[in-house]
Amino acid sequence: MPTTLPSLRLRPSPDPTPASAPRPSGSRTAPAGALAGRLLATGAALALLVPAAATHAQPQAWPSGPIRLMVPFAPGSNNDTVGRLLGNSLQSSLGVPVVVENRPGAGGNLGAEIAARANPDGQMLLLGNSSHAISVTLYDKLGYDLLRDFAPVVLLGSAPYFLTVHPSLPAKTLKEVIALARARPEQLTIGSAGAGTYLWVELFQSAARIKATHVVYKGTPQVAAAVLSGEVSMGVVTTLNAIAQVKTGKLRGIAMTSERRSPLLAEVPTVIESGWPVLEAATWYGLLAPAAVPREVIARLNAESLRALRQPELRERLDNMDIRAAGSTPEQFATFLRAEVQRWGKVVKDSGARPQ
Repeated sequence: MPTTLPSLRLRPSPDPTPASAPRPSGSRTAPAGALAGRLLATGAALALLVPAAATHAQPQAWPSGPIRLMVPFAPGSNNDTVGRLLGNSLQSSLGVPVVVENRPGAGGNLGAEIAARANPDGQMLLLGNSSHAISVTLYDKLGYDLLRDFAPVVLLGSAPYFLTVHPSLPAKTLKEVIALARARPEQLTIGSAGAGTYLWVELFQSAARIKATHVVYKGTPQVAAAVLSGEVSMGVVTTLNAIAQVKTGKLRGIAMTSERRSPLLAEVPTVIESGWPVLEAATWYGLLAPAAVPREVIARLNAESLRALRQPELRERLDNMDIRAAGSTPEQFATFLRAEVQRWGKVVKDSGARPQ
């Protein structure tokens, strides 16, 4: 029997108190295979009733040629790697080339706009991530509407953020970091990069009622380097940016923003274990298509993507990047997207954050 993949829990808007209740699990719906079976059965019944109309209504065969997978971030990034892993699997199962197209710029919005305007025939897809949900509120004007212009296909996985500090900082736990920051308002510095870690820092400062100098860098590797050199007191990075330095004691791991500990740094507690569940967050990755793509194509893409996520080789690659494979129905992903837009929209408004 096929393995049932866990779906990410749906996140409500954060409560600015450390006693925030755990977020509810996403609803379960029929597996993609069962859904596809019902669609086929319904189509067959209609064909028997009105054969002439059904013959004329048949959609064009899909896929009709190479599929373009828009990855609106730079080659070599985690987004790019996830896109290429998925693309290789879809290429094998669908029997057509899947070409990854990198269009970085404007926090991932340049490529997203191109994908939103593509012909809705299923030949252009978008690898979206959490920055797209944040951009809905962070940017005053976007050339697309995330919730209106895209059809969610599947939630692929997520990777936690990682709060790390320089070893010279007299704090070894999240509680101690917060106490130190409160005792030294605006004296500590914290680095971030990209919409996700940037907004997490704003959420952290608001929820913990602290004020540190926020320094924004081009990428999380630069943040890790800045903490390592002592340029900033602490930084928010990904696990891979700092794992070697934490293992050798050159950096100190404070907390993972995930629900459970990372197997790559099992000694580092989570924000939930540290008493701050409101700070749980992650960069997520998901597949989207232009909104008017036929439902049969969405169902097929969902089924093939779930099949890809069950492949041991692909899961091992994701595990090595500290990306936790997810899997969802299109409907579950749509609910998750709306919750993410609401959650981060509140953080943007409360903090007054602007594009960096």
